Amino acid sequence: MKAVIDTDRCRGHGICWSICPEVFDLTDDGYAEVLTPEVPTAYEAQVREAADSCPEHAITVN
Repeated sequence: MKAVIDTDRCRGHGICWSICPEVFDLTDDGYAEVLTPEVPTAYEAQVREAADSCPEHAITVN
């Protein structure tokens, strides 16, 4: 599974990071970034939750 953040849509709410800091981080400007291109199996459910919880719908999971 891969997670991708649409940087044009991200507004820096940080919800993804609060749900799964093992996969998401915040830049110095406060916007989300993906730490690992391939999501470890152990974190797939959390990454899906983060994508579903993003108010801007900026996270795509495939």
